[in-house]
Amino acid sequence: MGQLIKGKPVADAISAALTKEVEELKVKGIVPKLTIVRVGANGSDLAYERGALKRCQSIGIATEVKELPEDISQDKFIEELKKVNDDKSTHGILVFRPFPKQLSESVIKYVIAPEKDVDCFSPVNVAKVMENDQTGFAPCTPSAVIEILKHYNVPMKGKKAVVIGRSMVVGKPVSMLLLNEHATVTICHSRTENMPAVCSEADVLIVGIGKAKMIDSAYVKEGAAVIDVGINVDEQGNLCGDADTDDCVNKASVITPVPGGVGAVTTSILAKHVVKACKQQNNL
Repeated sequence: MGQLIKGKPVADAISAALTKEVEELKVKGIVPKLTIVRVGANGSDLAYERGALKRCQSIGIATEVKELPEDISQDKFIEELKKVNDDKSTHGILVFRPFPKQLSESVIKYVIAPEKDVDCFSPVNVAKVMENDQTGFAPCTPSAVIEILKHYNVPMKGKKAVVIGRSMVVGKPVSMLLLNEHATVTICHSRTENMPAVCSEADVLIVGIGKAKMIDSAYVKEGAAVIDVGINVDEQGNLCGDADTDDCVNKASVITPVPGGVGAVTTSILAKHVVKACKQQNNL
């Protein structure tokens, strides 16, 4: 029987370290600041925003929310984003996606200032993840996966890691981050043949496919670490992951629950990136 590994202790440890860093910056007269750019008032955006604001405020990071109308034109959105780029007091920018249909992500991603882009929207930061350039910002959720593995002393170096899912949100970036930790990485997706057999060889299994409880114990090697990045709603209306936790826990050594796993760590990673951006912009 495996152990459920929660995100809260990881988030608390990151936050405690950041609080000290922010206090040291404030002594120098520098206040790190996050500006959130949100179009409309989507429920899941608002839920994440509340968590992010609470986390940043508890650490001492200043915050601002720019709420823009749902029907904003692309030119007007770009104008507003450029204002945030140029705002000297803002060190980190989080832009909520996906956008309404009149806004083109493929255009706007080139507008955000890469040095303030704390959730890897800019292609510059995507390239830095590929190159393992530590001045860049990886997406917060994949970074949270790595922080959890490190916090619970799960070995990655030389281990077989399998990632289920190839999205730019989780699958591809987390694969690069695992590679940067010297894991041997396989990526599975909807066209992978005999996926359970491939997954059941993994020492570390990262699940981000977007299907409720799809991954059962047939996919899990005895003693593997399973990190579930999925957030779904089951038939009873309860939040659940992509892995069937109750089944997988019988074979895994450790597994993250949903809710209370990876999601609990993402806002502290966001805060960590804001502090890092602030230091880099102040040549510290």
